[in-house]
Amino acid sequence: MKKTVQLKQENLPRLADRMVVPTYDRGTAKAGIVHVGVGGFHRSHEAYYTDALMNETGAAEWGICGVGLREADRKMRDILKEQDFLYTLLVKHPDGKAETRVIGSIVDFMLSVDNPMAVIDKMAHEDTKIVSLTITEGGYNFHPVTGEFMFNNPDVQHDLAHPDSPKLVFGYLTAALKKRQEAGVPPFTVQSCDNVQHNGDMTKKMLLAFAREQDPELGDWIEANVCFPNAMVDRITPVTTPVDIALLASDFGVADGWPCTCEPFCQWVIEDNFSNGRPAWEKVGAQFVPDVTPYEKMKIRLLNAGHSVLGLLGSIHGHETIDGAVADPLFAQYLRAFMDREATPVLDEVEGINLDDYKDSLIYRFGNPNIKDSLARICLESSAKLPKFLISTIRENLAADGGIEFATLVIAAWCLYSDTGLSRHGVELEIVDEMKDELHQAAAGTKDDVLSFLRIDPIFGDLVENERFTALYTEMVEALYADPNIDRLMEKNLAG
Repeated sequence: MKKTVQLKQENLPRLADRMVVPTYDRGTAKAGIVHVGVGGFHRSHEAYYTDALMNETGAAEWGICGVGLREADRKMRDILKEQDFLYTLLVKHPDGKAETRVIGSIVDFMLSVDNPMAVIDKMAHEDTKIVSLTITEGGYNFHPVTGEFMFNNPDVQHDLAHPDSPKLVFGYLTAALKKRQEAGVPPFTVQSCDNVQHNGDMTKKMLLAFAREQDPELGDWIEANVCFPNAMVDRITPVTTPVDIALLASDFGVADGWPCTCEPFCQWVIEDNFSNGRPAWEKVGAQFVPDVTPYEKMKIRLLNAGHSVLGLLGSIHGHETIDGAVADPLFAQYLRAFMDREATPVLDEVEGINLDDYKDSLIYRFGNPNIKDSLARICLESSAKLPKFLISTIRENLAADGGIEFATLVIAAWCLYSDTGLSRHGVELEIVDEMKDELHQAAAGTKDDVLSFLRIDPIFGDLVENERFTALYTEMVEALYADPNIDRLMEKNLAG
């Protein structure tokens, strides 16, 4: 057992024989990127690519300044600050092998709740070339059905009235871009790294809606000058556990208060559309393309939707993790059948990608026994995810007279999940969703109105008026309420 060394800049030479550590001079790095939303995924993905590039080329102008918009971000900020903003990336392979590297690309971390103007000034500084985002699907504040910006959000109303102390990301972006416009500084690129289809286009649409409401002239300047590249991002990154922290200490001799765990697979496909320069991420594995649409649709409709299929059906069954669900032959077969029969027929051709190989790789990745990705994490904020991941596939198959049985069962299971909050064995499920109360209220009405759950307009829109869909949903939800044995209904779909 190695002697444990605290992760700090001064201790990197002592860790160099145990793992990959930054070889560049972090002391000279400037924050060319300001990133909002420093969670696990950012640390396993954009920060990882940037660290690799800085190791490869120096690239001292592309350090990252993290920004947390919530009080809940304080814990991570404090731990990273104590570690000189270093953390360990723990890559877990299916065969049990673990790789480690210290990531040094984050060079600062600011909390907007402490000083909103300091964050605005940081974004407005001429060193900042990119402001990137991982704010989850719900952070974009768009109506799930109409796709329009929701001005009735109380935080939006606050930000419109208080431009110097915003709460939401669009208030910060608008205030910083206004300062740059007034100072004659070229604008930064706004780069979404979230699982939102056409994430750059959506970010642009939301920001322009907010900015024009606050300052129409500024909105026009943003539209004319700011770039919003679309991108497809992919790396399974579960929540860090105490076991991960203990493993690093026992097997690698490093004391890290908040490491990041992930799978070996990593992909980033980006449209080469930047306002003010960009890192050469292609040197370390990223792919720049003219149009990311086919790649992101493939990923969202197969990987993200596949996660939701396993997450909701698996939760009702009693599974706890993605790998546990995939190890169940019925769930693995159901997932592949959903991908083949319902998701693939509505996908576009993806240059350079064999879809059968891609689907095989997804099931292999999901089955990694060393990535204990909880179904509770997969199911969190389903109200923001499912309209894009799954319901869009249902709509397209309805229009094309395609299959909808596999996805409709997931919606029926979501209703039961939202109503009872229990697995079929009576085990309480952890439900985290911005719309949790509304989902529960609508689902609880199912006994009196079988279509009650489908009447949540922001999620389902006019699907409740589609007779083919509602007939199938009614049959499935009534069967589940009579007997929550999800396996029986999955087997019926497979047999059909």
